[in-house]
Formats: sequence, structure tokens, C-alpha cells
Amino acid sequence: MFRQIKNAVIQEAERIRMGEITFEDADLTEHDEPEHGRGESYDFWELRQIIWDDTLSLADRDGAMEELERLAERGDTHAQYLMGQLYRDGPLLFPDSQKAKDWLTQAAEQGLPEAQYVLGKFLLSDDPEVRNPKEGIRWLKQAAENGNRFAAYRLGREYLTGEAMTKDTSKAAKWFTRSAEAGNQYAQYMLGKLYLTGQGVTHDQTQAMVWFGRSAAQGNQYAQLFLERQNEIRPPSVMLAATRLLYHMSRIFENHSLPQSDAGLHIDWKRRQQLREKRIALGHKPNDHEEEQSQGMTMKGW
Repeated sequence: MFRQIKNAVIQEAERIRMGEITFEDADLTEHDEPEHGRGESYDFWELRQIIWDDTLSLADRDGAMEELERLAERGDTHAQYLMGQLYRDGPLLFPDSQKAKDWLTQAAEQGLPEAQYVLGKFLLSDDPEVRNPKEGIRWLKQAAENGNRFAAYRLGREYLTGEAMTKDTSKAAKWFTRSAEAGNQYAQYMLGKLYLTGQGVTHDQTQAMVWFGRSAAQGNQYAQLFLERQNEIRPPSVMLAATRLLYHMSRIFENHSLPQSDAGLHIDWKRRQQLREKRIALGHKPNDHEEEQSQGMTMKGW
């Protein structure tokens, strides 16, 4: 445990020295793809209820999956969106990046902002089968223009890092502001950091505290720690590092005192490839819908 704390201190010191941008959003994936959407058909809603009900038999759920695919083929946007998510993550469907992309693209082209956002993220991922940063950014912009606050946040992040596009802190601040005004706590926190450090906006500590306050009101612990210590540490880079350290240390102690949960499973492309190879070695067909019982995975892992 103390080695973890020491490593955290060393990492934060190096970030200060390099002036590195950090994003305290590790738990964002638990919130950015809500299960329920607007405009869902009753047929889709009913099938989704069956698919996610782990008290039902595998045969019933597998039958619902087949019905969901037929519904998607008939043009139901939400069914296409869910098919894309299931092919992306498994375990109900055998993970297949290309099929995930195809279904998400169909839903995105029909104008579903959630699908546009997920497709944009997917194309920006490290999955070599689908990675296409230029197209990913295009879909993120489309989703953000259609009101998806998580897409606006991701655009702000991309403009701030310059990894997928030319770095532009002013444009980053613009997209963070749009997301923050729509109620995204992660964007509110980042916007507070930008106002505090004067990146992309005019330095304004009062405005920074306003955005930290809005983020903290939604439960953002980094923003809360920052507010509690706003007058204790200078310069801002050291203050930001201190809040991160305090949060990291609290999580380290928490992880050593509480049992780990299996909830929140998300399978990346390397894991999907391992699953694919193992299933084929066991004699399963690549498009088999059989649930991966041997992996001990939960049904609500995406």
C-alpha cells in the first residue's frame, strides 16, 4: 500500500514538472452510455428487458437477441444501437468490432445522438480493426451538435490533448463549456481547471470556483477536495496535484479495506480477441450467441 502512495507522489511530481494535462474521469464510462433513451419503441423496450434479465433461461434471452436483430434489420434505431454495443462488448454476442461498427453506423446515420457518440468513441479507441480518428471526431461533433453532452466533453478533451487533432485550448474551452452548461460534472470540473490556470480562457479564480462548486454538487470528489483547499496551496499546478493525490490515497485505503466488486465490466479489444480465440479453440462458431459462462462475467458489463 505504501509503495502505491509513493508511486502516486512520484507521478504527480513528474506531471507538475512536465506541465501535463490530467483528466480525473476514470469512472466516466459508468455514466456516459445511459441504458434508457428517448423515443424507444415498445417492442425494443420489451426485448431489452428480457435480454438483461439474468433470472430468465439462456434460451429465452437468446431468442430475444434474435428478435432484437430482426428488429434492427427492420430499421429500429435503438435496436441497431444496442446491437452495436453488444457486439462491441459481449458477452451476450460474440465480440465483433466490425459488426459493432456497422450497427452503430446505421443508428448514427439515422440521427441517434447516443449512437453517434458511441461510434465516435469507438473509432477513436485503440481497436486496430476500427480505429479512424478523423471519422471519430466527425461523429463526436455530430453528436455534440445534436445535444450529447458527453460528446462535447470528449471533444474538449481531444482539443486539449491534441492527440487526434491539432491542439487548440480555446476550442477545448468552448466544448467543455457547452458540456458543462448541459450539466456534465466532468466538464464542469475541467472548465474550473481551465479558468484557474488560464488555458483557453482568461484566468478567473472566481469563475473557476463556480464551476468547481457545480461539479462538487453532483458528487465530484476532486472538485470537492479542491474547494476545501482552495486557499491552502499555491501555485495552481501544485494545488491540482495535491487534490489528485488526496483522492488517489483515499482510493488506495478504500481498496485495501473493502472487497472488490465484479460490477462494471467493460471488455477492451485485446480481451475480445482472447475471448474469440478461446471460443474458437473450444469449438464454438464465431457468431455463436452462447453466453460465456466460464468467464464468470455479468450481464450488465457495458
